[in-house]
Amino acid sequence: MQGLRHIRRPGLAPVAVAAYIGAAIWFTSSGSFANPAATLGRSFSDSFTGIAPASVPAFAAAQLLGMLLGMVLAGVLYGTGRASGEPNAAEARRTG
Repeated sequence: MQGLRHIRRPGLAPVAVAAYIGAAIWFTSSGSFANPAATLGRSFSDSFTGIAPASVPAFAAAQLLGMLLGMVLAGVLYGTGRASGEPNAAEARRTG
């Protein structure tokens, strides 16, 4: 949620997440398989947002790949949140 922090509106995070998931369910054909746990759960349902059990591994792999690409893109667009002179936790333990 660094984007909302960047524009000084972190309180909108719950609304942004809810709006994303609601829009993905109602306005896309995917039914908003928002995370691998939801995908697995929906493989046991018999509804319009269900998923075939054989499709679960591919969906989960695509979700994890999307997460990694999203993290990289967010880092490029908004930075990592650390000042350039601030050590990360691993460096602090080694030099500590």
